Amino acid sequence: MATLVEIAAQIVASHASSTPMTSDQLIFEISKVHSALKNLEAGEPVEGVEEAKPSLTVKEAFKKGEVVCMLCGKGGFKTLARHLNTAHGMKPGEYKKQFGIPGKQPLAAKNYSEARRKMALDRGLADNLAKARGVRMANIEAKKSVPAKAAKAAKPAKAVKAAKPAKVAKAPKVSTKAKVA
Repeated sequence: MATLVEIAAQIVASHASSTPMTSDQLIFEISKVHSALKNLEAGEPVEGVEEAKPSLTVKEAFKKGEVVCMLCGKGGFKTLARHLNTAHGMKPGEYKKQFGIPGKQPLAAKNYSEARRKMALDRGLADNLAKARGVRMANIEAKKSVPAKAAKAAKPAKAVKAAKPAKVAKAPKVSTKAKVA
């Protein structure tokens, strides 16, 4: 069975794989985790347990070329929404609320947002959207201008089905051959 020091080292190693740490920080983390494990093994409460605070500020997390997750510290993302869902099971709104990020701020790198915006402008997507909105509003206005009663009157009335002629009973056939006695 692994010793407490080995377990603490494994925990800190997995944490250090996703968060850059100096050697002094690694040593401090190992001693902190080791003492916490020791207290847990003895049945004592763990001292210094506090709510996890992000090690990054919002400004540091949303860089020009990348976005860094404030939950796990992983970086290099262009957008954060997919990572939040797959790694943390969290929606972007929850993430923004937890860290006090303004609702209008996108969870994407600034360069990525600017590139997407420029591409949309180059393709004329804004003009196409404006045209489509204009057509839609014209259709809505056209429907409103036609009175409701006139619309109902314009519909043709259903034709009444003609009654089927009754079947005429046929007379039994009489044979034309005479019987010879």
